Parts: sequence; C-alpha cells; structure tokens
Amino acid sequence: MFVALLAVAIGATVLSGLVTVYYDIPRQMGQEFRSYGANLILVSSGDQPTLSIDATERAKQYFPAENVVGVAPYRYKAAKINEQPFMMAGTDLAEAKKASPYWFVNGKWPESDGEALIGQQVADTIHLLPGGAFTLTGANIDGKSFTRDFSVSGIIQTGGTEEAFIFMSLADFDSLVGAGAFDVVECSISATETELNNIVTQITDNVPGVAPRLVKRVTQSEGTVLAKLQALVYLVTVVVLLLTMICVATTMMAVVAERRQEIGLKKALGAGNKSIINEFLGEGIFLGGLGGLLGVALGFVFAQIVSVNVFHRSITLQPILIPATLIMSFVITGLACLVPVRSATDVDPAIVLRGE
Repeated sequence: MFVALLAVAIGATVLSGLVTVYYDIPRQMGQEFRSYGANLILVSSGDQPTLSIDATERAKQYFPAENVVGVAPYRYKAAKINEQPFMMAGTDLAEAKKASPYWFVNGKWPESDGEALIGQQVADTIHLLPGGAFTLTGANIDGKSFTRDFSVSGIIQTGGTEEAFIFMSLADFDSLVGAGAFDVVECSISATETELNNIVTQITDNVPGVAPRLVKRVTQSEGTVLAKLQALVYLVTVVVLLLTMICVATTMMAVVAERRQEIGLKKALGAGNKSIINEFLGEGIFLGGLGGLLGVALGFVFAQIVSVNVFHRSITLQPILIPATLIMSFVITGLACLVPVRSATDVDPAIVLRGE
C-alpha cells in the first residue's frame, strides 16, 4: 500500500508541477522573448508622412499596461561627421533600453545632454572610443544648418543595422532638428500572437493615421516555440499518468493476491461482492486523496525548481490546480482499482479456504 501511495504521490506531483509549468510557460517565454526586441511597431498609415505624438498616445491606450515592457519612439535625420554621412536617431533612451535589451553597449548609456551612443560601424569609420568626442553637422527641418559637439558615452554592438546609427535623446535631437512627429515607434509587449493581433485590430479601427505592424520573425517564432513546449509538457503528463495507473493497478493486484484468504473468509461469513468492492475502492480512493494532497504541495515545489533553473524566475501558483489534481488522483486510482477489484470478486471462498 505504501508503494501504491508513493506512485500516486509521484504521479500527482508530476501532474501538478507540469500543468503549472504548462500554464505559466506563455508568461515565462514571453518575458524571455522580450530580450529579442520589439514585437510590434507603429508606423504612419500613409495619410501622414509621420506619426503625431497625439496619435501615438491614443494608440498606446490599447496596450495592456501591465504587459508593456517598453515603447520607444524614433526620429531619424541624416547628418555628417567630418563630411562623412551618417544617420542620427532621436529616441527615449530609457524606453529604448527596455524595448531593446539585446543591445550590447561598450561603455554606458547617455545620462546627460550632449552624450550619444554610436554604432560599431560608425565608431570604426571615424575611429572613436567611449569618452571620445565628435562634431555633428547637418540641416534642421527648416533647412537651417546646425553644428554641435557630442561625447561618446558608449558604442552599440548588435550585429544589425543599429550599428550604423548615432543615437541621442529626443531632447538633443529636437534641439538640432526641431520638434516634430515620430518616424516609427517600437513596442515590446509581453503578449501572445493572438493578443497582439487583437491590439493591432483595435488600433487600426480606432486610431486613424496609425498602422500597427507585428514583427513576424519574433511573434511567429514565439508562437512556434510555445506550441512545441506545451505539446511536450502535455505528452509527458499523459505518459506519467498512464505509468502511475499501471503502477497502482499492479500494486493493488498484489494486495488482492495477498488477501485472498481474508476475502474468502469474508465471503464465507456472508460478505457480498458489493462489500468487497467498496472495501478495495475505498482504500484506492483514500490513497488517491492522500497522494493527491502530497502531489499538490510537492508539485508546486517541483514547478518552482523547474522555473527558477530554466527561466530564472519564480512561478505563480494556479489555485484551480488544487481541486483538479485531487480529482485526477481520484480518477486515476479509481480506474487502476477496477481490474484488482474484479479479481477480488472472483475469489471462490470454498477453494481459497481449502488452501488451493
């Protein structure tokens, strides 16, 4: 009976733990994928060449506030350093850091006016290092020329197009070019592809002038990985439950075999099959309840260990799993006892009591 209890407890532990992980995977993986950058961008719908600040703020109202990782607006303008053309970008640097955590900055992010981040390609071209200085020249939106000195706070290495840009705060950018609208807004939102599609639909229908676009390489990859992980967890859970049922059934068969004389004596004294069935099913259900309770507690510990070691984050308890695990434990032990109980009712007291 202890072996049967151990089997039920282990099965319930794996069931509770894996289902907890199953339901928490989207949140955990969503946070992991946010390290790959924006999964939604806002651009002009074509009616206007750029995105106004007002339209951007109205679009942001459709973002789930608790799931927003970062929203970084960008403005772009061509400029020159030592007569060599480059593209400068103005952005909210704090939000850019949140939305693009994959940026590796050799140095530090700008902390004051007159500091800028430059891409690795720019640094290689004009031979600059963190702490160096350069003079940026160009023309503002009115056609007037500007000249301003900047210091290099850090050098960006991404392996992508960002290495060809000069990044500065929106305040510095506006002081050079003049206040204006955004060219693009990069948004990093912890949400599934379905939820992102709903956000896109809402913005498209309610905010004129804004065209939201999903970053397919991020959202589709996230959806594919989540589907495969959840399918794997589901498969493992089913296999573990089947093994638990087999183990309980085998153990209960051994119990019935050991108690054949007891069963035969009870039948000889007038006990009916219903009494025998109730006895063994009662024992099985008791084991299921006790093993289920142990499994609920140990399952959360198991899920927490998996989450911390795999995702480096704690997991949240799903209260509905407590009754679900208990019910599943009852069902598993009940089904596993059907064959042993049938064997117990087939015991012939005359044969057993003769020692045959």
